[in-house]
Amino acid sequence: MQLRDKVIVVTGGAQGLGLEMARMCAAQGAHLALLDMNDAQLQAAKDELASAGVTVRSYVCNVANEESVVSTFAAIAADFAGIDGLINNAGILRDGLLLKYKDGQLTGKMPLEQFQSVIDVNLTGVFLCGREAAALMVQQGRKGVIINMSSVARAGNMGQTNYAASKAGVVAMTVTWARELGRYGIRVGAIAPGVIRTAMTDAMKPEARERLEKMKPVGRLGEAGEIAHTAKYIFENDFFTGRVVEIDGGISM
Repeated sequence: MQLRDKVIVVTGGAQGLGLEMARMCAAQGAHLALLDMNDAQLQAAKDELASAGVTVRSYVCNVANEESVVSTFAAIAADFAGIDGLINNAGILRDGLLLKYKDGQLTGKMPLEQFQSVIDVNLTGVFLCGREAAALMVQQGRKGVIINMSSVARAGNMGQTNYAASKAGVVAMTVTWARELGRYGIRVGAIAPGVIRTAMTDAMKPEARERLEKMKPVGRLGEAGEIAHTAKYIFENDFFTGRVVEIDGGISM
């Protein structure tokens, strides 16, 4: 699928990887529906992306809330008369150990609320947005592409019980949806980034960042543009579906 004049929905599209993937889509001539929780950041992103000469609309949406997602996708359908693609990017981190045990004493356990909050956004949010996007595509008879954001942490990573579980679930849904939706001309793929350079990693102590870089055979962190390039590949390669692309510099979690 070529992106020119297509309508692409990007969740978490006002910042970070979401914004970078939205920039890629705009550069290719796609029209954009940006979803995020931060209205001010949405407006800034909208103004920036519209300068590419494409239509950009923004929607404040809580992807973990079914009513919010359903009403937002209904608004997108009314504004654009259909969609062609979804980048399911919205996600959060709330890291912590399952148990804390020190000097023979159990000092803490991961609260259910901490676990559930990450599942709600990273897994339930992907489900809700994917369901609504697929429903619109099928009802309108438009072939399309859904890209779900996973992580190399899906294989398991210390201190990330909630995050790892959510990102493993995203891959399982990706394969399932590819098999279910292929009959309607909808392809579904996933991207599993490693550690990508962001404002957070830029603020790390030099020694901490150096340790991360040495873990990767390529000797550096990933760039947001490299994740956007991967999304472009999935959109444009019509033989790609039901698979996850690891963009991690060769790191082993």
